[in-house]
Amino acid sequence: MCALRAGQRGRKVLLLDHADKVGKKILISGGGRCNFTNTGTEPEAFLSANPHFCKSALARFTQHDFIALVDKYRIAWHEKTLGQLFCDGSARQIVAMLLAECAAVGVEVRTSHRITSVEKSDRFTVKTDRGDVTAASVVLATGGLSIPKMGATGFAHDVCRRFGLRITQTRPALVPLTAKVPEISGVSLEVVARCGKTRFREAMLFTHRGLSGPAILQISSYWQPGQEISIDLLPGLDAAQFLKERRHARPKAELRTLLAEVMPQRLADVLAAGYPSLLNDWRVTPTGTDGYAKAEVTVGGVDTDGLSSKTMEAKKVPGLYVIGEAVDVTGWLGGYNFQWAWSSGWAAGDTA
Repeated sequence: MCALRAGQRGRKVLLLDHADKVGKKILISGGGRCNFTNTGTEPEAFLSANPHFCKSALARFTQHDFIALVDKYRIAWHEKTLGQLFCDGSARQIVAMLLAECAAVGVEVRTSHRITSVEKSDRFTVKTDRGDVTAASVVLATGGLSIPKMGATGFAHDVCRRFGLRITQTRPALVPLTAKVPEISGVSLEVVARCGKTRFREAMLFTHRGLSGPAILQISSYWQPGQEISIDLLPGLDAAQFLKERRHARPKAELRTLLAEVMPQRLADVLAAGYPSLLNDWRVTPTGTDGYAKAEVTVGGVDTDGLSSKTMEAKKVPGLYVIGEAVDVTGWLGGYNFQWAWSSGWAAGDTA
């Protein structure tokens, strides 16, 4: 996105990727159909030490702008729950679209180039295992630490540290939580998960290691080690009142039978055996997370205090830009992180 926008402005652009093909994270997203944006994208859906930082870029290139680009290429798409947009076909269509836009403005793309260092005197020198490149501007768009098997590294953070930029504390986000929970792996239901003042109403899944599903992935971005989370297993229903009414209507029915009217039978069996008071406020203290290997994104990154919110340029290093997940801006589950990539990329490409 950054490369194609810079190319549209007449800049000579080289895009280097250490992988053997571009857009690997796009290709695996959304079960291979790419949840490419969210119709409800607003600054409130992003975590950052500076919650205002993302506003400028999100306003300059919106979800509607990206949808218009997708429509220009006649890529069929559909909306799932909560404003999430997916390709009807394959995520490969999104990668092909971006590459076509780059090709149209003369962007050169080189894959399988491992970058060994980025240095600056009057111009930047990018050293790779296949030769050096010099440029007036360098944009770091290498993501965060999540999914290392896809090739994710802390490269952008390391480069920024060498140039004197601060990196905020990082941790896995949109990630399953490990916890001691009933052994009912595979059971899922809609819940409200809370952590502090933050709450999400979505599906939760019991796993052999703890808890997962959209509600848990969402809350994981806000959870800190040692913190307790609260789970309402019967959202929108007063459990005590419900059981009182059902016992009156079906006095001979067992508790597990009544609970099975509003939740999966296996969960009803477990709760009836020893957890009936936890229905609206089950407290769990996770033991940890499944780590970067299973995390969809990274919370934290390049401190936004060191960047321009309008251009994504480093304030103390003219010509150095940082965009996307490498920055301390993290979106909710559901296409928000891709939209941040498009928006921050556009903002940098419009200036670099």
